[in-house]
Amino acid sequence: MADTQRPLSPHLQIYKKQVQMMTSITHRATGIALAVGSLLVVCGLMHLATGEEGFNHFRGVLGSPVGMILMLGWSWSLFYHLCNGIRHLLQDAGLGYSIPQFVRSSWLSVIGSIVLTVVVWAYVLMAGGAA
Repeated sequence: MADTQRPLSPHLQIYKKQVQMMTSITHRATGIALAVGSLLVVCGLMHLATGEEGFNHFRGVLGSPVGMILMLGWSWSLFYHLCNGIRHLLQDAGLGYSIPQFVRSSWLSVIGSIVLTVVVWAYVLMAGGAA
């Protein structure tokens, strides 16, 4: 058996990081975050069903600094997954397959999710909803 140098199987350490790869990985991660965050929504509904006192306790937990960070992350995950999902729908329709369009739409997903998150959180905080 000859000692030959066989090529390595491609993996993340081999590939050059590109926006397309990172948006794909982030899309999967935000999907997981949304699934886990949905448990928080269910927990809120359960506290709501117990009455006003239970729901006020739940609101107090979400109003804490850790709760606010979790909700900010969950809302960004929601908007990123939405924007990137729309991008995928357009690609499924056959649009945006050239490399420049693909890169542009990847960045638009990132920027759009940040803008939507900032707009919603600005509204929530100005309306006094985070207390």
